[in-house]
Order: sequence, then structure tokens, then C-alpha cells
Amino acid sequence: MAGHEFSEPADRKRKRVVDPESAADLRAVEQTRTHCDPAFRHGVVVGFDGSTSSERALAYAIGMARRSGSGLIIVHVANRLPTTVWAGCEPPVFVDVPDHRTEVLGLELACADYLAEVPWILVERGGDICHELEEVGREYSADAIVVGSTHGIVGRIFGSVAGRLAKRAQRPVVVIP
Repeated sequence: MAGHEFSEPADRKRKRVVDPESAADLRAVEQTRTHCDPAFRHGVVVGFDGSTSSERALAYAIGMARRSGSGLIIVHVANRLPTTVWAGCEPPVFVDVPDHRTEVLGLELACADYLAEVPWILVERGGDICHELEEVGREYSADAIVVGSTHGIVGRIFGSVAGRLAKRAQRPVVVIP
């Protein structure tokens, strides 16, 4: 079984004030959202953006999912750009930039022979990479999150995704060099 899905980015979810009568409907919708396909419960979450390090992480995650007999949840976090400069008074506002890379990655993954051995889905999110990987891990009750390591000056200045994720995650994080 192979396939992919595109879910609505988590940052598009808005909190609403609802009256008690419609609160039951809202809870029912939220319950259906958090209950996932049983094939992917306790699966392996892997961050994937098409880079060399994420390809290595994907290869390791495939083997991990195959050995444990679980599904693979491939997560691509789309880019967001600030629309204003933070003046110190209000936090910046972020807008979603259409990220067609998710569609391209989904098509490439759908044609990949190496994914034929495990059930997999592709989930698109928008926002902070660490937060979104952990959120997907929580939603799917993942056994582990696999990410590639960050090399270069950007990772040294801002901190790597793997390092930040390892500090805050509620499940094991596997970092692939």
C-alpha cells in the first residue's frame, strides 16, 4: 500500500469562539482529525525536503519502518515568510507562500521503487519545522522522528533543526548525518 495525502497546514487552523450548541460539532470534527489510519499509528515520522541529508534520513526511516512493520509518515514543512518587520510592539504576521515543492516531492515519492515495501503518506505542514514534526508525531503517536543533520553556517548560528527537536520532542529523535 502506498500513497500520499496533503493535509491543511497547522498554522491555518484558527481558534474560534463558539457557542455551546456548536461545540459538540466542533469536538466531533476535531476527533475525526486526530484519529488516523491504523496503518500509520505508531509509525515513523521523517522530515523530508528533498535535500541530500533528508534523503539519507528517508532511507533510514524506510528501513526502520520496514523492520518494525509500521507505516512511514513523510512530512514536508512548507515555507512561510513574514509580511511585516517586527517593530517590537506586535509579533510579525506570517503568510503562506505557495510551495509547489510538496507536489513535486509527492510525485517523485509516488514513483520511487524504494517506497514500495512500506505503507507511506506525505503530510504537508506550514510553520516551524520542529513544532510541526513533533505535532505530526503526536497526532500519529509516532514511535520516532527521523531527521537529517544540518551542515553549514546557518545551523551554527540559528541552531539545527535536529538539535532543537531533540531538546523539545516527546519521543525519540534519530539524527542521520
